[in-house]
Amino acid sequence: MREDVEALDIRDVTANWVNAIVLQAQIDDRIKALADLAHTPLFFGRLNYLHAPGAELAEGAEGEQFYIGRRHVHDADGDPMVIDWRAPVSQPFYRASKTDPQDIALRRRFGYTGGELTAYEDEHLSDPAEAAAVSKLLQQEIERPRVGPMRDIVATIQPEQDEIVRSGLSGSVCVQGGPGTGKTAVGLHRVAYLLYAHRDRLARTGTLVIGPNRSFLHYIEQVLPALGELEVKQATVDDLVAQDGLEVRGTDAAETAVVKGDARMAEVLGRAVRSHVSRPTEPLMVVRGSRRWRVPAYELEEMVEELQKRDIRYGAARAALPQRIAHAVLVRMEQAGEAPDDRVQDAVARNAAVKAAVKAIWPAVEPAKLVLRLLSDPEFLALHAADVLTEDEQKLLLWPKPFRSVKSAKWSAADLVLIDEATDLVERTHSLGHVVLDEAQDLSPMQYRAVGRRCTTGSATVLGDLAQGTTPWATRSWDEALTHLGKPQAVLEELTAGFRVPREVIAYASRLLPSISPGLAPVSSVRETPGSLRIAKARADGLTAAVVAACRDSLAHEGSIGLIAADARIPVLADALLAAGLPYLSPGEETTAKSRLTLVPASLAKGLEYDYVVLDEPAAIVDGEPDERTGLRRLYVCLTRAVSGLTALHSAPLPTALS
Repeated sequence: MREDVEALDIRDVTANWVNAIVLQAQIDDRIKALADLAHTPLFFGRLNYLHAPGAELAEGAEGEQFYIGRRHVHDADGDPMVIDWRAPVSQPFYRASKTDPQDIALRRRFGYTGGELTAYEDEHLSDPAEAAAVSKLLQQEIERPRVGPMRDIVATIQPEQDEIVRSGLSGSVCVQGGPGTGKTAVGLHRVAYLLYAHRDRLARTGTLVIGPNRSFLHYIEQVLPALGELEVKQATVDDLVAQDGLEVRGTDAAETAVVKGDARMAEVLGRAVRSHVSRPTEPLMVVRGSRRWRVPAYELEEMVEELQKRDIRYGAARAALPQRIAHAVLVRMEQAGEAPDDRVQDAVARNAAVKAAVKAIWPAVEPAKLVLRLLSDPEFLALHAADVLTEDEQKLLLWPKPFRSVKSAKWSAADLVLIDEATDLVERTHSLGHVVLDEAQDLSPMQYRAVGRRCTTGSATVLGDLAQGTTPWATRSWDEALTHLGKPQAVLEELTAGFRVPREVIAYASRLLPSISPGLAPVSSVRETPGSLRIAKARADGLTAAVVAACRDSLAHEGSIGLIAADARIPVLADALLAAGLPYLSPGEETTAKSRLTLVPASLAKGLEYDYVVLDEPAAIVDGEPDERTGLRRLYVCLTRAVSGLTALHSAPLPTALS
């Protein structure tokens, strides 16, 4: 298929050089999409239907056989050899069961080792004599050691995951999922499905995946290309709200960041933007040739009041005002017997007197300057935050020493979110067709609003775990979060079956749930792995050596190793690993067969997974956060990164909930 595309000759089929460039770019993208992937088989399953899909279930009618794969594959004549996993005919591969065979006689799973077919396993779903059994190949695929970035799960999608993946484009979905439930993979595969089912529409409107940090995005970036989807963009929230020429050079104290991230700031900013509009007090005189046309102040005031009542952006209203004034002048011209046309109206709108009046009544607003003034001028802030923010909250917002200009200000990440909000108040933000928001529980209300602006006319897939919220402003409920996102009608789905984290490990970590997220259902892991959890105490002066020894022991196993520690402990452990001759990677760097150990600061562990995890000093991870609840949530994240085994070493007492 790739060679056929490469052999295309477009020299005689394009009308001009522009068409040639566009068509060649499309061909190049097609070639990239058809690239061979090492150790990735073209098919992983087979379905034997009792009857041809779509045909009446007549007695004696012949069924059909389909191979199911990551991609559609056809032969030299164009006949299908492998059916895309997203096609409707493939759905029973994930949904059919002994109790609901969905007209499937046989479901076959294929097992691969290093890209080579090594096994197959059959289920005769419509045969009442065959008992239902757990698929060993499916279990082996789920438990396969992980080296390198995140991979697709098309061969192991479970029925409850498939329902979310195939949900429609028109509705938004929120997925609450504990560690190891596959919520990130489900979200990415939903994007792949939507691009398959609504390709033309999403090609026009665009799709975006939003992750918590660059390391996480690097970890997941190969999932969609492996499924042939190359056009999905990835970004962090900080990327979304980045402003040209403005750098994040400052940081906020936790209590200040909480106020800046509060949804009430939207009201403060809205008031500040609207305050620039002033009431007209003087009539406007427009000179055209030898004639003078007068628009009285009361009529100008009516125009301004009418625009203020409409639900349009500040900038759009400002652009409409000169046209309203020009229309009023044209009415007077017609009453005087003239016959002006649209060109005359445009000329009047550009008249110097009209421009001056608009500038005085409805001046331009620069969002960054507006936020600068709010954070620098106590009187300006107090005026627009009255009855919205308390005096103490206003004091937290103000810079101790005001900056002179937008360029010299030390903006924080939360400040840029405020500027983004103000920018949207002035001019509407472009909306995409679909947005996936992962690790959503850590966003502030103002960050939710920033994401929501990017999908006002599209839909969203929101992924997260309330128990893993590790910011002081972490959301307490999905209803609240979805309201801030602008998607209050989104369907909430909960994944509680864990496929990655061993039962012993998740049960140990779940001891923290009553303290960090009361009422949240613990994950029920399907994997029982005896010996997967080891908790050991070491002397304070021997802890680092014990951690290094545990890393060396873990490297004797197959797969990736993650050493997770409090951020403050990372330099000490880095030196100890190098002194012991154990080279290590940083989060986001790709593991290989020769380099499998990654040193992970606790603040970057979210969303990452390793076959074996060595956890250094749990108490230090808790103490590294501004409050105990956030610290315990951070610890919960770190405890649940292991796929095959967890070794936790400590010298200080363990948190009460664990001990």
